[in-house]
Amino acid sequence: MRTKENLRGIKSWSEDDRPREKMMQKGVSALSNAELLAILIATGTQEHTALDLAKLLLANNGDSFGRLAHLSVAELASQVKGIGSAKSVTIAAALEIGRRRAAETPLELQPIQSSAQAAAVFSPMLMDLPHEEFWVLLLSRANKPLAKYRVGMGGVHATPVDVRIILKHAVVHLAAGMVLCHNHPSGTKKPSSADIQLTQQIIKAATALQVNVLDHIIITPDGYFSFSDEQILNR
Repeated sequence: MRTKENLRGIKSWSEDDRPREKMMQKGVSALSNAELLAILIATGTQEHTALDLAKLLLANNGDSFGRLAHLSVAELASQVKGIGSAKSVTIAAALEIGRRRAAETPLELQPIQSSAQAAAVFSPMLMDLPHEEFWVLLLSRANKPLAKYRVGMGGVHATPVDVRIILKHAVVHLAAGMVLCHNHPSGTKKPSSADIQLTQQIIKAATALQVNVLDHIIITPDGYFSFSDEQILNR
């Protein structure tokens, strides 16, 4: 049962226990996931502090920001009493900023030599999306990344891709190779027959321009699938 001191909220706590003050004194890395979320939530209710609401919301989603990122604003608002539409919009915006920040991370200069390296380029920006996106990573003759582009965005189960757009990017950058990538929000790692057919179309078109398709990566919330590793790239 909550005391009157509890109901006064975060301002009644010791400064060391207040998320904002703790961040100012010790740095943002010192905060727990719940404390970071509490800063976004900002205010609590008569029954719960902002930190309580943050803990409840995280508990409902396996203590995972990734799961939170899958929720719509309406779903965020309905999960915990006290987190309405305004707080949900703030949380959703912060999660999207994090995803876009990952997408803007400069490409590493090291050559892409494995499926794990290729997946690491795309996982931060694709693993939590609720819809499918199709991307291409362009490579030099030494397999060093040149650029990456989103070439398709669709629904939950499919995304349209124009092969000509992929080839245009490859020609502009004088790419010698490329890695294809798309995500499966459903979590299914196995490629569909449409995935395999599209891959073959891209390989055929790229080969005519002397561009080598090194891999096609499927990103899921729990990992990735590599066409190359499974030896189905040229099937």
